[in-house]
Amino acid sequence: MAKVSTDKKAIDWLLSHAVENVYPSKENVRERLLKGERLTVYHGIDPTGPTLHLGHMITMRKLAELQRLGHKVILLIGDFTAMIGDPTDKGAARKQLTREEVLANCKLYKEQISHLISFEGENPAEFRFNSEWLAKMTFADVVELASHFTVQQMLERDMFDKRIKEEKPVYLHEFMYPLMQGYDSVALDVDGEIGGNDQTFNMLAGRTLMREVKAKEKFVITGTLLADSSGKKMGKSEGNMIAMTDTPEDMYGKVMSWTDGMIIPGFTLCTSLSDEEVQAIETAIATGENPMVFKRDLAKRIVAWLTDEAASEQAAAQFSSIHQKGEKPEEMPEWKMETSECSLVDALVVSGLCASKTDARRQIEQGGVKVDDAVVKDSAAVISKGSTIQKGKRHFVKLV
Repeated sequence: MAKVSTDKKAIDWLLSHAVENVYPSKENVRERLLKGERLTVYHGIDPTGPTLHLGHMITMRKLAELQRLGHKVILLIGDFTAMIGDPTDKGAARKQLTREEVLANCKLYKEQISHLISFEGENPAEFRFNSEWLAKMTFADVVELASHFTVQQMLERDMFDKRIKEEKPVYLHEFMYPLMQGYDSVALDVDGEIGGNDQTFNMLAGRTLMREVKAKEKFVITGTLLADSSGKKMGKSEGNMIAMTDTPEDMYGKVMSWTDGMIIPGFTLCTSLSDEEVQAIETAIATGENPMVFKRDLAKRIVAWLTDEAASEQAAAQFSSIHQKGEKPEEMPEWKMETSECSLVDALVVSGLCASKTDARRQIEQGGVKVDDAVVKDSAAVISKGSTIQKGKRHFVKLV
């Protein structure tokens, strides 16, 4: 078993860096960590998509910090709760997933998480599924669980209150979600939980259940979410998040596409720079230094963190080659045409450059598509074998 560290500097970093709130208080949790007691802390992820993204990895970094301090960490896959659907931040009920969809979605998760968290060695992380206990509950168990909460407590959730005011439905099964997530804490018998601040209500439901069912105080650490300049969180639902299945080049390009307002949050949440170093960058930008210099540095750091240094260097070099020198990438995807000609709209969709024909037409009409280096704005255009299509600044495909 790993020895527990009481390194004050590491504990202060854990409780302050990229942290929004600590319950019951930062002082309470710091005191527990300084005692040297080995604590059990978990983070839960509902597999609602086939890959993890940057937001997940920011939270995972906190779990990794606890693991390095010698504490027991658990990564919980919400294979049961994902079938219910977390209503957090949703203006309508989520689509309920089948068990087959859920299991297919989480197939890559452990491998992706292993980049930050160790599942081997003297202090291996546990990888669990909440169907282990939730799927076995009887209706009587659920009624008993529900007796710990009131309807008024559930209606305190912002999204429920908003939907009621907008005369939109709130489904009964959505009330069950925080009960299920809360019971995860009881089943795992944890000391603490870590998650994004959008999960505060659900995590505090677990704190309530731990206190009432086990007479145990569970602490909760909520992380700051990576959001754009408008305040909208970045994630797969919004389509603007770096996925772990992205190539290093795409990861780098996505960071470079962020607004300048994302630079400081990016350094704060996605790097290990100190507050003083981040403040120096903020001051430099405010006093007239080119933000692009810092954005390139941020992009390299994020790609190196999510992949490795070599991939980061290569991604930076390719971005510079394409965007600053106007060169095409040395290697690009190819799409085999079955006929000598086809519509540009069809080529964009079938080759994967655009998600739909509507998206393809919009990209063309807005001047975002080039064929053989020439901008094409006619959505009825026809192209031939041998052509190169470019969408935006960094997406290419060769027609063969």
